Amino acid sequence: MFESHRVRSLWELVEYRADASRDAPMFFDETTVAAGAVAVAGGNGHGDAGQSLTLTFGEVRNRALRLAAGLHGLGIRPGTRVLWQLPTWPATVVTSLALARLGAVQIPVLHLHREREVGFALRQSAAEYAIVPGEWRGHDYAATARKAAPATTRVLSLADGLPQARTDVLPPFTPPGPTPTWIYYTSGTTADPKGVEHTDRALLAGGVGLATALGMTSADVGSIAFPYAHIAGPDYVIAMLLSGFPAVVLDVFDPASAVAAYRRHGVTMAGGSTAFYQAFLDESRHREAPAGPLVPTLRLLSGGGAPLPPDLYHAAGRELECAVVHGYGMTECPMIAMGTPYDSDEQLAHTVGKPVTGARIRITRPDGTEAGPGEPGEVTVSGPMVCHGYTDPALTAGAFDADGYFRTGDLGLLRDDGHLVLTGRLKDIIIRKGENVSAQEIEDLLRAHPAVGDVAVIGLPDRLRGERVCAVVTPAEGGLGPPTLAVLTAYLRGAGLMPQKLPEQVEIVGALPRGGPLNKVRKSVLRGWFA
Repeated sequence: MFESHRVRSLWELVEYRADASRDAPMFFDETTVAAGAVAVAGGNGHGDAGQSLTLTFGEVRNRALRLAAGLHGLGIRPGTRVLWQLPTWPATVVTSLALARLGAVQIPVLHLHREREVGFALRQSAAEYAIVPGEWRGHDYAATARKAAPATTRVLSLADGLPQARTDVLPPFTPPGPTPTWIYYTSGTTADPKGVEHTDRALLAGGVGLATALGMTSADVGSIAFPYAHIAGPDYVIAMLLSGFPAVVLDVFDPASAVAAYRRHGVTMAGGSTAFYQAFLDESRHREAPAGPLVPTLRLLSGGGAPLPPDLYHAAGRELECAVVHGYGMTECPMIAMGTPYDSDEQLAHTVGKPVTGARIRITRPDGTEAGPGEPGEVTVSGPMVCHGYTDPALTAGAFDADGYFRTGDLGLLRDDGHLVLTGRLKDIIIRKGENVSAQEIEDLLRAHPAVGDVAVIGLPDRLRGERVCAVVTPAEGGLGPPTLAVLTAYLRGAGLMPQKLPEQVEIVGALPRGGPLNKVRKSVLRGWFA
């Protein structure tokens, strides 16, 4: 593997790999045909429907340079804040790498988000540019961005094409310093998303941790079937650049189509989250005439973002005939712990692995002292992959302890073998398909509905999603009657909430269980009632 200490930036890693593996494939593009992505990729960004397009490491570097030159002509310079909301396309990676070459501050936003979330990110980050795909899968992203953007933000649509230019107009590359070059917005216990600031070096450290734990080599073929705007996107591409392996790219995850593409390209590593493991397992079980493993070349499934039930671990490994390697990370620290293909079944089924290269984990008691071996407490972490802080200084001040360790808000313990076990969460968030959903954000919106007297939003175990969103409601006085799921989801859609945050279950109760000195809602009781 490439010696990571020799680079200080993502772009230097791109240049290294393009020189070392110029003609080796980087992307097997299996995405749906999308207007506008062609222009970004350099005039031929997608193949025809049903066909795959291969891009080499050298081609990706060169296309990123031409796009960087075009964006430089628009005025994008080091430190310019650029929000991009794009599907998982090779063209998206090219766009991001072009911005990295220019030293811009990137603000990736999930393509799932709508006006409420996009508008908040644009305003809070003071983004000067927003890059969107135009219309895709029935949604007009350009119209949403223009409606949500302040007057000072210039919206660029891939449907109109992005500028290309001769690369000799680019100034020499200057590696970014210790100031943040990435802002990721994540939901947490607060109603508004939090802006997480990262440097290039932090993301590089995360990619090193991932590649080292999984033993990635140039002989592997990976896959990117999760939202690239998630912090795992650049992390995975960094692992590709470090190790020199290609990946199949899917912008829409359909298990049957994904399996066909993975078999076609000989994928050795797949995954994304617990929901992906379950989807592949279901696909394997539903075959009419099974003949060998679902993907014969697959050596491992890997992912994180949600708990991995031991029974799913054993079933997936047995039926898919591959290792199942789960890990633990978050937007604030993309890689914290990770299993390896060399761990035992017991370790892989019941832990999230050991701290990755460079990460230091400490378990702390409520008084801030360090817990003893096997003693549960809050998981805190330090290392080069930890975020710089939040865009809100007040949040940064409370996120780190006196020794500089980041407080994850998760509960766990370190075993004698060095493996981390997660036991719960201090934060009131729901992890649905690997994405954090703020319960408070949904509660704040629902309380304004005239049929809702009181409400608590909880996460319930779900076989496919990890957790599903459940709203527990007491009806308002006044004769409107108990609100239905359809009524509440329609109301939330009208308030601009993204579909992935909508409740999938509504329960009506006479009163919410409360207790303690502050008379807080006892959500653990509600989970016991409705799980």
